[in-house]
Formats: sequence, structure tokens, C-alpha cells
Amino acid sequence: MTLLDHVPAARADGEGGRGREIVHALYALVRAEAAAEAQAAGVEAADLEQAVWLRLLERRTGPETPPDPARWVRAAVRAEARVARRRTRRERAYAGGEPPGDWAGCPERITVGADERRALRAAVGRLPGRCPRLLEAMLAAHDPTYREIAGELGMSQGSLGPMRSRCLGCLRRMLAAEVVAPEPWGMER
Repeated sequence: MTLLDHVPAARADGEGGRGREIVHALYALVRAEAAAEAQAAGVEAADLEQAVWLRLLERRTGPETPPDPARWVRAAVRAEARVARRRTRRERAYAGGEPPGDWAGCPERITVGADERRALRAAVGRLPGRCPRLLEAMLAAHDPTYREIAGELGMSQGSLGPMRSRCLGCLRRMLAAEVVAPEPWGMER
């Protein structure tokens, strides 16, 4: 669907056809000017085009075109690009991961994090064989290397990766069995 599909066709009394002519005459110019200014403004060209067409509709009180349409389009596109640049400078993108604001020292966040770490360490302690020692060594606060872990556990460095993989798979299965699976439509049992 194009912009011309949204402009009303000419009525029997002659009204409305002029709008279609204006859009048809200015369409290529608006598109080219918006494409030229969009990159520098930090917006998409289609958004800039839309803003210019809205500005034209707000300006138009009668069926007449601006006195110098090309000049008006250039001025309108540049004005909308300036507005977009100012808006971009004021807005801050959400970095993701952490909620906006200073949540690092939030008591709720500290408590939830401690509960999650406690539950993970308890589940690691219930693993069979050498898995608890291996995963405890990998979860150590000083972030040991594979060489240090292998020396601590008395095993070859090359067997740490496959053993870690098996232990994590076992931990995943154990934790999946403990978590209540939701019923259809998000309802819990």
C-alpha cells in the first residue's frame, strides 16, 4: 500500500483530487530528501517521510500547494531531521540485562541473588560422584584456570571439559525435575 492509496480520490464536486495531485508531485522529492537527511539525523528515512507528510497535511488549509513546493519540502525535511537529532540526543538506549536505574545495591536484588546462589550450591552438593568437587572448584570466587582445577582435583586437564559437560547435564536434569512445569496458558499446578 502506498501513500497515494490513502489520499482520497476526486469527488464529483471537484474536491479531493487536488490532494492526490500534490502527493503525486511531491512524492519523489520527499522520499529523496528524507533519504538524504535520515542517516545524519539517526532515524529511518520512512519515519522522516511520514513526519513531512503530516506537516504538509497540518499546513494545508485549502487545496493549494506551497508557493515553492521544492523549497518547502527541503525546509520541512531539514526541520524534522533537526527535531529527530534533538530527540536522539535526549533519549538513552536501554542497555539490556539490568533494569533501568541503580539496582546494584537494591536489598531485594541482593536477597534474590543470594537465594539463587544458595539453591545452586545445594543442587551442586547433591550431584553424584566427582561432580560436586568439580563444579565447586569452577564456581570459586577467584575464578581458577583449568590447570589449577586439574591440579586441585588430581586429574588431567584434558578430561575436565567432558566431565564438566556431563556434570552440567546432570545438574540441568536435576533442576528441571525440581521446577514445577507450567500448565497450558501459563497456569501453574
